[in-house]
Amino acid sequence: MTPASSPPPLWVVGDVHGVVGKLRSLLRGAGLIGEDGGWTGGAAHLVFLGDLLDRGPDGAGVVRLVRALEAQAPLAGGRVTALLGNHEVMLLGAQRFASGRRDPSGLREYWLENGGQPADLRALTEDDLAWLAARPALARAGRWLLLHADSPLYLELGSSVEAVNAAVRRRLGGNDPYAWARFASDFAARYAFAEPGGEAAVEALLSTFGGQRLAHGHTPVPLLLGGGGGWLPGPGEPLTYRGGRCVALDSAMAYRPEAGFLARLGPRGVEEVVSLGQAGRRALHSGA
Repeated sequence: MTPASSPPPLWVVGDVHGVVGKLRSLLRGAGLIGEDGGWTGGAAHLVFLGDLLDRGPDGAGVVRLVRALEAQAPLAGGRVTALLGNHEVMLLGAQRFASGRRDPSGLREYWLENGGQPADLRALTEDDLAWLAARPALARAGRWLLLHADSPLYLELGSSVEAVNAAVRRRLGGNDPYAWARFASDFAARYAFAEPGGEAAVEALLSTFGGQRLAHGHTPVPLLLGGGGGWLPGPGEPLTYRGGRCVALDSAMAYRPEAGFLARLGPRGVEEVVSLGQAGRRALHSGA
């Protein structure tokens, strides 16, 4: 049991992209679910950084697993938070403007070109879609600011976590396909924290929304490392950069069979990594 004076463990998962089998393996490895798939994480806080679906074989299965854990965790004193990713925005736009006549901006084509899976859209219920549309874009957990994209977009949407989340809900409630297309395109921007001037972008986000460090998904770690098509083998691991203030957690698990990890974050940065295959579970401290 976590001492009352200590915060609960904070586990964070990057972009799952429909690979529900890997997700179950990682969550079992972290002790967050049991063999039956039910919550065993106690008081832990589990955060998904968006992009639950598209690209992989069973995005609808990922959504339903996350929703089930979200309902179960509070019964044990825990919590599950799922953030909005740009792929959720694309799917919701494709669903809303499904007819070519109603979709002059080409949202459905954009979604399909970026890994959209029509089987997911058929399998998701109206309740699932409403749940996806209600996901927050930003969250705080102790010293951590949690977001999907390595992009300054959030600063354009509001000056507080609550204001940003309200602005995103308004955008997802709109009926202008061109506004949806612009939002989806802006949300897809990446590399803002790694490029020249990235340290200032990280500082602006933290000073505006609070927190001492931020964690994001969206851009696979191998791309941030400059791997391109020659990605290194193995499950990968989080990338801590910008003086320890920024952690990238997209493991590219939908792209390579051996890739996939989740991490426990704490005051000293990445404190533990659970990964697929031989790497197993490792305790570490980085970004101190």
